[in-house]
Amino acid sequence: MANTFKNIKKKLRRKRLLAEKRRLEKVQAGAQGGEAARKKFKAAMRKRKAVLKPIAVILAVVIVALAGFLFLEMRTYRSYKVQASSEQEDTVSTQYMNLAGKILRYSSNEVSLVNDKLETVWSQTYDMQNPVADVWGDCAVIADKDGTSMVFLNKNGITGTVTTSYSIVKAKVSKTGMAAAILDGDDHTWINFYNLDGSLIAENQTNIQDPGYPMDVTLADNGVVMMVAYQYVDSSQTTSYIAFYNFGEVGQNEDDRIVSGYTYDGVVVPQIQYLGSNAVALRDDGFTLYSGRQIPKELKTVQVESEIVSTFYDENNIGLVFKNDSKDKQYTMQVYSADGKMKFSKDFNIPYSTIRMSDGYIIMYNSSQLCVMNENGKEKYFGSIDGTVKDFFKLGWNKYLLVLDTGVNVIKLS
Repeated sequence: MANTFKNIKKKLRRKRLLAEKRRLEKVQAGAQGGEAARKKFKAAMRKRKAVLKPIAVILAVVIVALAGFLFLEMRTYRSYKVQASSEQEDTVSTQYMNLAGKILRYSSNEVSLVNDKLETVWSQTYDMQNPVADVWGDCAVIADKDGTSMVFLNKNGITGTVTTSYSIVKAKVSKTGMAAAILDGDDHTWINFYNLDGSLIAENQTNIQDPGYPMDVTLADNGVVMMVAYQYVDSSQTTSYIAFYNFGEVGQNEDDRIVSGYTYDGVVVPQIQYLGSNAVALRDDGFTLYSGRQIPKELKTVQVESEIVSTFYDENNIGLVFKNDSKDKQYTMQVYSADGKMKFSKDFNIPYSTIRMSDGYIIMYNSSQLCVMNENGKEKYFGSIDGTVKDFFKLGWNKYLLVLDTGVNVIKLS
C-alpha cells in the first residue's frame, strides 16, 4: 500500500512538472512571439515612415508653392524697376513680340532674337517694305504686307523663305510651324498653305462670289486643318462663311477639301484663331467655338447685345470689351474660358489704346499708362509712365518689355 501511495505521488509530481514545463514553454513561446511581433511592427513603422517622409516633404513643398503662388496672384504692385535698358533702339521702325519667353525684334531689313538682358541671341537679314509678324508658341512668320516676301522662323532662327506670286494680305502660323497666307490676285484671291521650311503644301483659289472674300485664316496644331473666314454680300446683306479645310486623308475625297462649313447671315467675322484643340470665330455679335480634330463642328455660340469695341485671346481665354453707360466705369470686360464658360465680368475705366492677352495676363496701355490684370480680372498694376509708350507685353514671371519712344526697357513690377 505504501509503495502504491508513493507511486501515485511520483506520477502526480511528474504531471505537475510536465504541466509547469509546458506552461513555461508557452510563456517563452509567447514572449518570443511578442518580440517577433514587436520587431515586425517596428519594421513596418520604419517602412511606413520611409514612404511617408518623402510624401510629407512633397506635400510641404506643394503647400509652400501654392501659398506662394496665391500670394503672388493676389499681390498688387505700385511701381517697377528697370532690369535692362537700351537707348540705341530705333523704336519707330522696329517692332517687338514675345517668342518663347524672349524678344522677337524685327524691322524692314533684319530680324533678331533678344534675351531679357537685351542681348542678341541671333540676327538675320532680309528685305521688306512693310513687315508684319504673327507668333504662336515657338514659331513665327514675318510677311511683307502688300508685298511678296515671307520668312518662317522659330527660336533658333529663320527656317524658310517664300516669294509669292501675288500680294500678301495676311499670314498666320501654327504652334507646329505650319503657315498660311491670304494672297490678293485682283480678280481672285489665293489661300496658300506652307511648311516651316517654306515649301508649298496646297493652294486654294477663291473669288468674291464663291465662297467670298477671305477675311482671316488660322491653322490647327495637327498640321492638316485650316480654318478660313469668308465674307460676301447676299441680297444686300453681309454674310459670313466659316470653312474648314482638311489636307490629310480625311479631306482628300471632299470638294476643295472642305470637310465642314457654316454660314452666318447678317454677321461679320473679322478674326478667327485656333486655341489649342478648339477654334474660335470672333464675330461682331459675340463668338462661336468649334471642336474636332479632323472635322470641326460647332461647339457653342455666345451672343451679346452690346457693341464690341475690342477682343483679345490666348489658348485659354477669350475676352470681349464693351462700352457701357456708366460715367465712372465706361467699359465692361467679359472673359471666357476656351470652352465658352464666362470666367468674370468687370467694369473698368482705363482709357486704353491697346488690349491683349500676354503670357496668361491681360495687358492694357495707352501712350502714358499701363495696366496689368491676371486672367481672373485681379488688377496687378496700374500706373503712369514717363515717356511715350509704343508697346508693352509680358516676357515671363513678373518681367515685361516696355517700349518707349526713347528706347527699350525690361522691367520688373515691385
